[in-house]
This record gives sequence, C-alpha cells and structure tokens, in this order.
Amino acid sequence: MVEKLILASPRGFCAGVVRAVDIVELAVEKWGSPIYVRGEIVHNPHVVKSLQDKGVLFVKDLDEVPEGSRVIFSAHGVSPAVRQEAERRNLKVIDATCPLVTKVHREAKKYAGKDYSVFLIGHRGHEEVVGTMGEAPDSIQLVNSPEDIVKLEADDPGKVAYLTQTTLSVSDTREMIDALKERFPSLEGPTTEDICYATQNRQEAVRAMAGQVELVLVVGAENSSNSQRLVEEARKHGVPAWLIGDVHSIREEWLEGVSSVGLTSGASAPERLVDQVVEWFSGRGASVEELVTCEEKTRFSMPPEVR
Repeated sequence: MVEKLILASPRGFCAGVVRAVDIVELAVEKWGSPIYVRGEIVHNPHVVKSLQDKGVLFVKDLDEVPEGSRVIFSAHGVSPAVRQEAERRNLKVIDATCPLVTKVHREAKKYAGKDYSVFLIGHRGHEEVVGTMGEAPDSIQLVNSPEDIVKLEADDPGKVAYLTQTTLSVSDTREMIDALKERFPSLEGPTTEDICYATQNRQEAVRAMAGQVELVLVVGAENSSNSQRLVEEARKHGVPAWLIGDVHSIREEWLEGVSSVGLTSGASAPERLVDQVVEWFSGRGASVEELVTCEEKTRFSMPPEVR
C-alpha cells in the first residue's frame, strides 16, 4: 500500500510553454475562431484538446491553412522555409517559438555564416531539430547517438561547433560533447549550454526525489522529449519509473509492495493532471508532501500581436 506521495518541485509548465499556450488563448480572445496552429502548440494531447474546444484548428502543414488566415507557429520553432511559405501565402503569423529555441537558431546561423561545420545533438525527426537544421541545412549534421560521431565530416576540422536540442538530458549531451571534443579538439560551442533551465531543474528535482521513493511517475505525453528524459533520469538512479498520460494510465501492478511514490510532470503537462493523480493517491490513504529543489522565476515577454 502506498503510504506517501512526494511531489517534485519544480515540475510541469515551463515559461516557454506558458507563453505559447497564452499566445493561442489570447489570439482566440482577440480574433475569434478560426485560429490555426501549425503542429501541436506543445507536446500534450490534453493541452491540444482544450484549445480545440475553444475553436483552435491544428494543422500539420501550411497548405491546410486558407490563404490570408492567421496562423501560430508552435513552441518548437520552424525552419526558414516554413516562414517563407507563410509569407508567400500571405498568412498572418504569430510566432510562439520558445525564446530558448530561437537562441539555438541564431547560433546555427552565426556558425554557418562563418563557414563552420555544425553538429546538432538531438533526436531525429523532433520538430525542434527539424526547425534548427532548416536554418543551415548544408552546414548542420545531426548527432542522434554516439555512434553518429565517427561518421561526421568537416571541411575544416579547425572550424567546427556543436549545438544541442534544448530538451535533452544534461548527462546525455555531456557524453556526446566530450566525444565530439575528442574527435575535433578545436570544437566550439555556445557560451551557455542550450539545454533549457526548466529541463535541468526538473531533472535535478527527480534526482533529489529518487533517493526517497520506491517508484517515480512522470505525467507527460509519449512524444514529449523532456518527459521521457525524466523517466530515464529516475531509472538511471535505480528507481523504477513510468510515463503516464494521466491518472487513468496508472497500473496497479506498479504499486505492489511500494510504500512511497514520487510524482513529477514534464514541461508541457498541465498541473490539473498532476492534481488528479494526487487526489487518486490521497483517496487511497497516502500522505502528500512536496520536495522543493529550486524556485523558478523565468518569464518570457509576449509577441506584439497579442500584447
């Protein structure tokens, strides 16, 4: 029987997600439906469904958006080709790209402009990676795993740089960066790590919690990279961990013989989903306490269109 539930803090929405969701909601308030969003605004089906209920239309490609309509780019960012297509079709664009992702885009353009070979550490096919690589497709090579490093090529080994997907784990990127530096001693990188503050904070909270519980549950979507990394982080520290979409995903067999459970959520998971899990455990007699590892005060300004 689970006697204690420990809540990790910080958890849940990061500043980039808050900004992106607010942009969509403000756009609907200001202009009404239809408002189009290219891709999922953030990686969580509950967030997407709540916005659909308000009249937001999610599309995979811009050719699904009527010419001259208003469209929002998701928090993951888009490539210059997508921006050019939007301009060609006279779409009214509101950019909800996370400012930390925009920073990586700027660095990609900076290095490519200096004729550097750029190695992007990230997951193949992830929207953020696709958008970043689109900034300089002839200069950027993807590093999806340590095995990819031996295949990398550089026109000038003295002019090489790395960038990282913002939602990867610190340990994963450190391993890759060390391997890249071993192969390319002249490797340059950004002045500060591109992994976002929220990714690091949530992983540190999981590490702190792992020593106090017998099981970790992470609320988040299957396609949420940062949520998947939280599961991996708990398992690396010897604690069984599972990703759950919501309270209905919890399996009784996970709880057999377990007296203490840790709970956290990915950066795109709404707090109401966490609240439902807390209520579920409380209703079964578990006490609830919060483990606070840091306080987040980061806020991002809104684009001028919706201020």
